[in-house]
Amino acid sequence: MRLALIRRDTAARGAMIAAPAVALVLTILCSLVLFAVLGKPAGTALYALLLEPFLSWYSFSEVLLKMAPLCLIAQGLAIGFRANVFNIGAEGQLVIGAIAASALPVWYPDGTSALMLPAMLLLGGLGGMAWGAIAAGFRTRFNANEILVTLMLALIAAQVLNYLLLGPWKDPAGFNFPQSVLFPDAALLPILLPGTRVNVSLLLALAASGLAWVVMRHRFSGYQLLVGGMAPRAAAYAGFSERRAIWISLLVGGLAAGLAGAAEVAGPLGQLQRSVSTGYGYSAIIVAYLGGLNPLGIVLSSFLVSALFIGGDNAMVSAGLPVAAVWVFQSLLLVFYLGGLAFLRYRLVVMHRPAQSVP
Repeated sequence: MRLALIRRDTAARGAMIAAPAVALVLTILCSLVLFAVLGKPAGTALYALLLEPFLSWYSFSEVLLKMAPLCLIAQGLAIGFRANVFNIGAEGQLVIGAIAASALPVWYPDGTSALMLPAMLLLGGLGGMAWGAIAAGFRTRFNANEILVTLMLALIAAQVLNYLLLGPWKDPAGFNFPQSVLFPDAALLPILLPGTRVNVSLLLALAASGLAWVVMRHRFSGYQLLVGGMAPRAAAYAGFSERRAIWISLLVGGLAAGLAGAAEVAGPLGQLQRSVSTGYGYSAIIVAYLGGLNPLGIVLSSFLVSALFIGGDNAMVSAGLPVAAVWVFQSLLLVFYLGGLAFLRYRLVVMHRPAQSVP
């Protein structure tokens, strides 16, 4: 006798919608135990984590600010994940995109051209695509695992950033801090909500979400991409290309991450800093799966995770939580959601071994 998972023909739509809410409740219950073990006030911690981000206009605007890069990167990653192409190095693609976008204002710190900002976004997207193309080339040419390649490329990107900020791009008037010169106004994204730091990158993320929905749900090219990655033999028989699915997945993921990096240096940072790499690329993986790899679901999950980012900062101050506890909260949320999703899509059955005949 053994246990086996058998895929269900269909999953109840109501249960699929309720799964994130159930995962959040289970995460809260487990977090209560965790906070008690740490000796932290559980009520204060949960209040800071879940409610404080929505109690003031400033906190809510910061949620929207962090939502933009999370949503944009997750939309790019989800296209690859749905095709079984696992780009885990979006953090490196974000960094390279930020570096590429920063080249213009670093070389022309007094620039006033209206074309500077569009050119920065273009360079950022191309930089992220180029970094993703390296992984695609290794996967299609040498059959290298894209998970390992993209992760290693993320480490290389971090070192490239360190080299530039400690060397040729270091601001000579920056009091020895590892940062570039401040960008001119022509290189900064317009503010979307006056009195806040929310810029038009939020509109860019929402536009990318709408485009992802149209392509993956209503275009034959999206269907080809899914089949090319998920069933390569069937895809080859039908004339679809697995190599094409790999290249498109990694290029689109790199493009989204590169644009997010460009928006960070042209938005809230206003210069190239080490803090451009704050874990958005890794958190976007959680966002993509919490959203069920659905473009509309990703918009909601990016809002939730960004609220947890702001709530986590508040909890570290008001409840004395370590930053690791905040990451554990996010990780538990993903684990419970994926666990629930597995039992929605599969059913656990007991398989009986046939009795062996005695000769």
